Amino acid sequence: MTTLQELHDRATQGLLLTDAEQAQLEAWYAQQDEAEKRLLNTGETPQAVEKLQAQIKAALVQMAAMTQRIQELMRQNEELRREIASLNHQLTQRLTVYAV
Repeated sequence: MTTLQELHDRATQGLLLTDAEQAQLEAWYAQQDEAEKRLLNTGETPQAVEKLQAQIKAALVQMAAMTQRIQELMRQNEELRREIASLNHQLTQRLTVYAV
C-alpha cells in the first residue's frame, strides 16, 4: 500500500493528519479525480454510441434466430424420441410374437 493510500485510510478512519499530510492527501484526491474525469470523458460521439446500439440490436437478432433454431431442434428431437419409442414398442411386440 502506498503512503497516500495509507493517508487515505487514516483519514477515513477519522484519525488526525498533520497539515502536510492533509495537503498531500488533497493533492492526491485531485489527481485521482482528474484521472477519473479522463476515463469518463473518452470523447464518445453520438455516432459511436449509435454504432454500439446497432451492434447490440444485431446481436439480439442473432440470439433470437439462434433461440428459434434451438427450439426447432428440440421439437425435432422430441419427435425422434417418440418415433424411437414407438419403434422399440413394435420391435418388442414382434420379438414377443416370434418368441412364442
